[in-house]
Amino acid sequence: MKEKIILLGYMGSGKSTIGQLLAHALDLPFEDLDSFIERKEGKKISEIFALKGEIYFRKQEQAYLSELLDSPTPMVIALGGGTPCYGKAMELIRAASPYSFYLQLPTSELMARLLPEKAKRPLIAHLSFEDIEEFLNKHLFERFPFYTQAHFILPCHGLSPTEIVEKIKTQIK
Repeated sequence: MKEKIILLGYMGSGKSTIGQLLAHALDLPFEDLDSFIERKEGKKISEIFALKGEIYFRKQEQAYLSELLDSPTPMVIALGGGTPCYGKAMELIRAASPYSFYLQLPTSELMARLLPEKAKRPLIAHLSFEDIEEFLNKHLFERFPFYTQAHFILPCHGLSPTEIVEKIKTQIK
């Protein structure tokens, strides 16, 4: 495998979990873009948002994404949920690799995954339980045109992480 494999999707869709399993199965390095940004900036994503705002964060995110995509090392990269929706991210991703995968899940499953970790998710931490479903539906609607530019759309509802990894492996030549 000489290519990068890029996983995208909404927060809670399993990008990091699947990315680690896939990287292990393919004997490739794994990079979580959010973790990469936190190491480079020396701050948590939530701190960057709070201290410098979303515009600063999105500019840095794009620069760090480019850095990973430009690296000659084949790897599995898990993007942040919003990464594909800003700047030229999808253009860069599609040009860098033929293997971008949208891990698609319905709102109900995303809610079940996100509610237990609500406090650790800056985008929903401030929302009431009642407002989260509406927020997720609106966000998914807005992000759908970006997510669906991935080379592969992988419906993940009801699949185990191992099954998702196997589905991705069948698409990689």
